[in-house]
Amino acid sequence: MSSDSAFLDRMESIKLRFEEVSVLITDPNVISDMKRFVQLNKEYRNLEPLVNSYTEYKQVLNNLRSARELLQDEKDEELREMAKLEIDEMTERKAEIEQEIRMLLIPKDPEDDKNAVLEIRAGTGGDEASIFAGDLFRMYSKYCESKGWKLEVSSFTEGTVGGYKEIISTVSGNGVYGVLKYESGVHRVQRVPQTETQGRVHTSAASVAVLPEADEFDIDLKMEDIRRDEFCSSGPGGQSVNTTYSAIRLTHIPTGIVVQCQDQKSKLKNYDKALAELRTRLYNLEYQKYIDEVASKRKTMVSTGDRSAKIRTYNWPQGRVTDHRINLTLYNLPAIVDGDIDHIIEKLQMEENSARLNEMDVNA
Repeated sequence: MSSDSAFLDRMESIKLRFEEVSVLITDPNVISDMKRFVQLNKEYRNLEPLVNSYTEYKQVLNNLRSARELLQDEKDEELREMAKLEIDEMTERKAEIEQEIRMLLIPKDPEDDKNAVLEIRAGTGGDEASIFAGDLFRMYSKYCESKGWKLEVSSFTEGTVGGYKEIISTVSGNGVYGVLKYESGVHRVQRVPQTETQGRVHTSAASVAVLPEADEFDIDLKMEDIRRDEFCSSGPGGQSVNTTYSAIRLTHIPTGIVVQCQDQKSKLKNYDKALAELRTRLYNLEYQKYIDEVASKRKTMVSTGDRSAKIRTYNWPQGRVTDHRINLTLYNLPAIVDGDIDHIIEKLQMEENSARLNEMDVNA
């Protein structure tokens, strides 16, 4: 990799672009253009680790060159031995940085840094499916808490014996969508339902959809295209919830998309959250085309492109969780349903990065 002058030329051009962006984000004219300022800040954050690795890479090359020259010219055996050790150490570090840079050069999904809308809906299995949807929501709540992310419920419909027929929430934090996107698809549970008197194992399902939350700059939303309805909230929250018209329903007339928010007592807060969700759903109409293209190439993302795809099974009798996309089976179900899903997501990310590297090598 290091002998390839095209690689060094590419890294130098990236470094020059990073320096250019560093200047631009301090320019008053850029700062006054909020959309451009946000884009440039994002580009700066993406380029910074790449430039830092390249800076170290160049230093390692210099150290290698110096050590080889010393080995060639020096007569003192002790100094020659030190040079040999330096060459071994720098050669190993050079290979490590080359791999780091390869990974950093993988084209990122432009949405990975965004917050996410998380939807969980009960599927086949009746009451047990609603209970399972509740289990999944608890799993993601625990996971988000462990990551320091903020999870806010915008709307939900409770199941008749517990759990949820559907629950929609927004997850905010650093790189949320880039992590949670792997959870989209059908999750299946195999266990003895609470309502089963014969002790038979049943199979139920719930679907999970993860959407990147649209920024206000991502889509031009015209207020005249939106019909706003107000209604009484339902569910827990005290008397005021059921007696005041604080819940908001927004209908986007051109597309027929409907969203609602009822979890806040404040009408204004419900309206703001509903508007953000509507913006996200409209944005995802276009984004889905990109996801479908990705899904056709990488099995880790098949469920995002096809939300009817079964991605994971949770088997209670055997204490087993299987992710069908990468044939990964783990026997720590209690920990996983308690929010410990990092290992599964990391394996999926590794699989996708490997696929992306192969694409880069093929197209190189």
